[in-house]
Amino acid sequence: MKLRVGVIYGGRSGEHEVSVVSAASIFKHLDRSRFQPVPIRIDKDGRWVLGAKEPTAISAGDVQDNGPVGALQVTEPTAAIGGGIDVVFPVLHGPYGEDGTVQGLLELANVPYVGAGVLGSALGMDKAISKTVFAAHGLPIVPYLTVTAPEWKSAAQEVTARVAADLRYPVFVKPANLGSSVGISRATFDGELRDAIRTAFEYDRKIVIEAGVPNAREIECAVLGNDQPEASLPGEIVVTHSDGFYSYEAKYLDPNGATPKIPADLAPEMIARVRKLSVEAFRALDLAGMARVDFFLDDRNGALYLNEVNTIPGFTAISMYPKMWEATGVPYSELITRLLTLAIERHEQKQQLRTSRT
Repeated sequence: MKLRVGVIYGGRSGEHEVSVVSAASIFKHLDRSRFQPVPIRIDKDGRWVLGAKEPTAISAGDVQDNGPVGALQVTEPTAAIGGGIDVVFPVLHGPYGEDGTVQGLLELANVPYVGAGVLGSALGMDKAISKTVFAAHGLPIVPYLTVTAPEWKSAAQEVTARVAADLRYPVFVKPANLGSSVGISRATFDGELRDAIRTAFEYDRKIVIEAGVPNAREIECAVLGNDQPEASLPGEIVVTHSDGFYSYEAKYLDPNGATPKIPADLAPEMIARVRKLSVEAFRALDLAGMARVDFFLDDRNGALYLNEVNTIPGFTAISMYPKMWEATGVPYSELITRLLTLAIERHEQKQQLRTSRT
């Protein structure tokens, strides 16, 4: 008997289109001999659509909102995940999907789902809190400051002075809770810093300001598993865009802005270190199922810094997460199957726990 897999995609975040493309790839490569997919779309206005037509877009530019033709709109999200769904694969990138909100709904509905739980998802989404956790576990991170909107409003001059004294230029300014490099800017002097901070505050009430790593290489690694997570061979993003870093423009607007290199050209001992730190970061945030772990590598001295963790990474057939596993010996279709199996195994373990003393 086939398992019914509810694939939740779309969402209210700025990464809606990327989510649709990831979902289209999952539908295309899902093992139909074992699984029956059930499309569950979340529109940009937050409406849930059960039984939507399977998406087929191969790029974010192909995504069109044709409305819920021939599908059932549901006002209560739990109605979309009830009725015989055996396991859910949330493919929701960014806020309102990757941050623990949908995971909490699935926990309340007592449905198995792929990926991290409520706590791990929330920690992974918040760059400021995740850095605090990484530091507590002794993982290498760059110097940084966390600034809230009220702090900036009342003490902008003091914040600017701290950045210049404690971090030194160049620095990178990021919204604490966002993905896909949205709202991220590089600043090399006080004027650019103020502009970058104002831009980041357009997307979040809390921002992170990080010291830059000179001539940094962008290294990524994929992690798969629950209690015994494994790390893939690492990959590298070679940035050629004029921004000089992996900006939103380099990712999505400039077709020649960045090139993935899988596996990364690293010495064996550095590959081992990247894989080891990836698993340690995965465990530090109490993650499950999958994550992509991103690093900065200082090519001058070999210093490796943990940047961030993505608990629902891009999942198209050409995304870094599946491509790194493919290079490690796990084909895309098998990767989907393993993730669904891990979700069910984790759920079954949780069902053995007592919920009361009687």
